[in-house]
Amino acid sequence: MPLSIQDQSGGTEGITPIVVEGPVPPEQLRKFAMHPDLDAFRPPSEQLAALIEIAGLPEGRVIAARQDNVILGYVTFHYPDVMERWSEGGMEDLLELGAIEVADEYRGCGLGSSMLRTAFEQEQLESYIVFTTEYYWHWDLKKSGLSVWEYRRMMEKLMQTVNMVWYATDDPEICSHPANCLMVRMGRDVPLSSQEQFDRIRFHQRFMY
Repeated sequence: MPLSIQDQSGGTEGITPIVVEGPVPPEQLRKFAMHPDLDAFRPPSEQLAALIEIAGLPEGRVIAARQDNVILGYVTFHYPDVMERWSEGGMEDLLELGAIEVADEYRGCGLGSSMLRTAFEQEQLESYIVFTTEYYWHWDLKKSGLSVWEYRRMMEKLMQTVNMVWYATDDPEICSHPANCLMVRMGRDVPLSSQEQFDRIRFHQRFMY
């Protein structure tokens, strides 16, 4: 998916082509470099190594926005960490949207929504339940200048571009702050048995569902 970002002068000569693509295989990621601002989770070089590792997983998916060989943003999908409640039951059709990050100077250009749409295009995730856990302590409140609730609304709007919606849960980490949330997209081809299993994972207190 090619995009164009116009320079601040408003002229046409400064338009820079950006490619949004994926899933990107590990051998291709090894040819790329990370934008230096992609440091929300770990130093850029270490984050690139993490992306290569995720892309090499059987279920792993990495969507990238890049200019030439420089990654400007990425989205990752993988099975939940074994230490989290979401891995209970070892559901093969439950994927976590683990991270989404865009370099500072490219925020507000639509790269996040473009990467998400690329991830879900051609019905490639219709057989999966895809979820993301949003924790306010992961949000870049300082650089964004947004309040906790403004950032929460921004993230909800972003996830809604691919029809992810808010789901209730009694997970202690999510319940520890009212801005935290669980957002989920239930694929069209997910069987009822998997939907019911996901409900049992969302709620450990049976009286809540």
